[in-house]
Amino acid sequence: MNLGLNIGKVIEHINSRKVNSVLIQLPDGLKPKAKEIVDRLESETKAKIYTYLGTCYGACDIPTDVQVDLIVQWGHSSWIYQ
Repeated sequence: MNLGLNIGKVIEHINSRKVNSVLIQLPDGLKPKAKEIVDRLESETKAKIYTYLGTCYGACDIPTDVQVDLIVQWGHSSWIYQ
């Protein structure tokens, strides 16, 4: 699976911080790949992975009604750091 999502870095973050629960948030175009992403994250970490299927209007649209250790958002656009 090469979706350009840098899943390896997420796995490293989860494992290095002993995260127990993770919510992934995907835009509509990536939601069909959610099971594939969840399966990989769960197979390479000890965390329980949840998928947020509600709407997502960008990085500022964080679900506040969930209790997890980590929220990972992926989108179609790259962040540009300067």
